[in-house]
Amino acid sequence: MICWRLFITFLKIGLFNFGGGYAMVSFIQHEVVFKQAWLSTAEFTDIVAVSQMTPGPVGINLATYTGYTSTGGVWGAALATVAVCLPSFFLMLFASRYFLKHQNSQTVKSVFYVLRPVVVGLIAAAALVLCNKENFVDYKSVLLFAGAFAAMFFKRVGPIKLILLGGLCGLILY
Repeated sequence: MICWRLFITFLKIGLFNFGGGYAMVSFIQHEVVFKQAWLSTAEFTDIVAVSQMTPGPVGINLATYTGYTSTGGVWGAALATVAVCLPSFFLMLFASRYFLKHQNSQTVKSVFYVLRPVVVGLIAAAALVLCNKENFVDYKSVLLFAGAFAAMFFKRVGPIKLILLGGLCGLILY
C-alpha cells in the first residue's frame, strides 16, 4: 500500500509542477511532511540541504530520498524517482513537437509570459517554507542566513563558496 501511495504522490508532484526542482520543494514538503507524514520537517530541511550538494535536480533527489526512507529500501527510491520523472518525460515527448512547430505563435508566447512569474512565486514559496523555527534556532543561524544572503545578492559570491564557508562557520560556531 505504501508503494502505491508513494507512486501516486510523486506522479502528482511531477504532473502538476512547473519550474524545476526548487519550485517543487514547497509542493513536495506539503505532500511528504504535512499530508503523508513520511518525513519530519527537520528531516525534510536536512535532505533539501543535502539535495542541493549532490548531483542531479533537487526535486528528483528529494523524491529518491523520500522513497528510500518511507519504504526502507532501494525499490521505494526507484519508484518515487520514476514517478516524479514520468510526467515530465511524456510531457516533453509530446510537447516538444508542438512547441517547435508553434513556438512563435502568440498563444504559446502568452502562456510562457504568464508561467514565468508563477515559477518565481513557487521558488519564493519554497524559500519561505524553509524559513521556520527549526532552521533558525538561535541568533547565530539568523546571522549566517543574513550573511549568506548578502554575500550572494550583493557580492555575487558563488554557491560552492557559500556552502564551504557555511560549513566552516558551522564548525566554528557550533
